[in-house]
Amino acid sequence: MKHLLLLPLFCFFETVFSQSLPSCESKIYCQGKLLDKIQMARLFNDSKTFVDMSLKNPEDTVLENFDKLLEESDNNPSKDDLQKFVDDNFENFELEEWSPEDYNENPQFLEQIKDESVRQFAQDLVKLWPKFGRKMKPEVKENPDQYSVIPVTNGFIVPGGRFNEFYYWDTYWIIKGLLLCEMQDTVKGILENFFEIVQNYGFVPNGARVYYLNRSQPPLLTLMTASYMKVSDDTQWLGQNIDTLETELNFWMKNRTIQVELDGSTYNLFRYDSESGSPRPESYYEDVQSASTLENEDQKVQLWADLKSAAESGWDFSSRWMVNQNGGNEGNLTDAHTRDIIPVDLNSFLCQAFSIMSNFYKTLDNDEKANFWSEQTQTLKTAIKEVFYDEDDGVWYDYDSKLSQKRKYFYPSNLTPLWARANHQIDPKKIIKYLEQVLDYEGGIPASLIKSGQQWDFPGAWPPLQEIVINSLYRTGDDEANNLAKELAQKWIKSNMEAYNEYGAMFEKYDAEQAGKPGGGGEYEVQEGFGWTNGVALMLVKWV
Repeated sequence: MKHLLLLPLFCFFETVFSQSLPSCESKIYCQGKLLDKIQMARLFNDSKTFVDMSLKNPEDTVLENFDKLLEESDNNPSKDDLQKFVDDNFENFELEEWSPEDYNENPQFLEQIKDESVRQFAQDLVKLWPKFGRKMKPEVKENPDQYSVIPVTNGFIVPGGRFNEFYYWDTYWIIKGLLLCEMQDTVKGILENFFEIVQNYGFVPNGARVYYLNRSQPPLLTLMTASYMKVSDDTQWLGQNIDTLETELNFWMKNRTIQVELDGSTYNLFRYDSESGSPRPESYYEDVQSASTLENEDQKVQLWADLKSAAESGWDFSSRWMVNQNGGNEGNLTDAHTRDIIPVDLNSFLCQAFSIMSNFYKTLDNDEKANFWSEQTQTLKTAIKEVFYDEDDGVWYDYDSKLSQKRKYFYPSNLTPLWARANHQIDPKKIIKYLEQVLDYEGGIPASLIKSGQQWDFPGAWPPLQEIVINSLYRTGDDEANNLAKELAQKWIKSNMEAYNEYGAMFEKYDAEQAGKPGGGGEYEVQEGFGWTNGVALMLVKWV
């Protein structure tokens, strides 16, 4: 089993002379002078463009060619020299289009949509699935060192835009949409791709690229598997893969835990915590620029580890991870202290995963393992209540482990224990009252109320966060909360439809202030596609 993120390697960049774990072993895609020179020359507007290119020649040959360029240019190649080097040694050759064999243009759920315009919109979304189907070319498995993409066997669905590979937590909502569309075989293949990666690396990385082998993403693989099992009831298949699911959860239990002492008790919780303190290869230039104002290399290493940890959260970036000198959440990226913050949603996801694992083992007649995961569930559920829950507001807040206090700011993630069924008995009226501060926005629930310029802040409205809030309300079982859930779902679908009619596209995120407008902010332009947006919309049309 390979744990590339744990290897004790050293990397020495020309721009970054710090000693730290690199993003992966590759001397082209993750560390070294070649990466530094190309990315800092800013050959591409998007740093991800370069590290997604494949090699025309074996890795050693490309590195030798680069050494020759350095020697001929006295270690100072021009931008034109570097562009020619890239043109001579790199290409875009790794994936091929793939149309799922079980694609169904007219799944049955469409018949249940009464409104003709909404039904047509949903059918248009169904027709998008083949557009985002991809499969690895055979050469990727034959010569893996020549590609940054991690090879897998089966076809998959990509998010869209600049994201031309599959991503971990995106796939949860993609799978929910695919299952609604009766594409069970496609989902099975996607899950088996994840199992293949866990068997090779011991965890699921952020996405299917070697430069993501230093971090994961919200751990939803067990939840995805439960969604598939609900429609397939394939107990034999589950038995064949249960050890792999356990391996992934053990990664989090061994590598992402933190203790909190509160009122005389000690609680074991989970946090996002990349151990790699070097610039993200796919955002190399941006990370170097972000750290340029810091005084010493140790501060830069700490910042880069916190930025990677924020990327692990999926919320990259957000005031949620910022801690300024006053302990507040307003600031810039140099204020990122992700590893100090214990996120309520991460712990909720894992609590539900533990519960699902217990039920899986019951199904497989393994009482010992079923009891173990049941105990883990109850222990974590208690910790979620005691550390995160705020009795006055009736919601759960992230916890600052360094300042030993709740971070009492608005984020949709504050409702995740309800979504994940990791909650104790609560008052739904308090949840509704808490949400009143964001109910007037026509474009959806914003990611925060802070205008930081980052994409996971105001006015960004993200599809998965809408689904989490809406189903959190629904799972209270309260009539008033259910009515509010329905209103929010209708508002979201209306905004999606307006944008689709105006732009002919679905977007990664939207603008909470303006219905039907794509979102902005962050390191790159808003992307069209879009996997999880389509999945969430298909999940919510039943409310319209």
